[in-house]
Amino acid sequence: DTCQNFHCKRGKVCHADKQGKPHCICQDPAACPPTKDYEHVCGTDNKTYDGTCQLFGTKCQLEGTKMGRQLHLDYMGSCKYIPPCTDYEVAQFPLRMRDWLKNILIQYYERDLNTSGILTEKQRNKVKKIYQNDKRLVAGDHPVELLLHDFEKNYHMYVYPVHWQFHQLDQHPVDRLLTHSELAPLRASLVPMEHCITRFFQECDGDQDKLIALKEWCHCFGIKE
Repeated sequence: DTCQNFHCKRGKVCHADKQGKPHCICQDPAACPPTKDYEHVCGTDNKTYDGTCQLFGTKCQLEGTKMGRQLHLDYMGSCKYIPPCTDYEVAQFPLRMRDWLKNILIQYYERDLNTSGILTEKQRNKVKKIYQNDKRLVAGDHPVELLLHDFEKNYHMYVYPVHWQFHQLDQHPVDRLLTHSELAPLRASLVPMEHCITRFFQECDGDQDKLIALKEWCHCFGIKE
């Protein structure tokens, strides 16, 4: 099978021609495997797709058109009303996001205490200090005033989680710039719960070049160095 180790990008599948030579062709959206309701996704055209297979197959078929260029994965789940993000909300957003990233790393560290594998040894050493200092804040929703006070008082604890998340996303390619597709895994999973995340990332792109550089990312989260 010449298609066995032949890779096609999302929205395309391998097809062997009469000579057995593999080629990438658009995925037929109608031929996508059936999905559960919780696997539905919302496209930037505000249309619900049964899954990412159907969405990217549709995008591929529209390749070269304006609709194709504009169609992306917006968020996980069926399309619904997303309320607009106010100026006040977007200003408070980095406080919650910083705390969330810090808590994710702490959870990974706690898991690695029993079975290693999620964090590297270097990462564990960095998170260990955060873990040991984090017993001040009890888990759960914290008022804005508490998060702001803790950030000002314990600034050093929030630097690494922000850097870590950037480098987790910066993968295709690793160039210290985040593209729309690199941001998608984080943004798409958070939109239904955090309606300000789209506006937040748009405003992070200070020079409006559709790329978020490490310096822009850190500036958005209030990280100075």
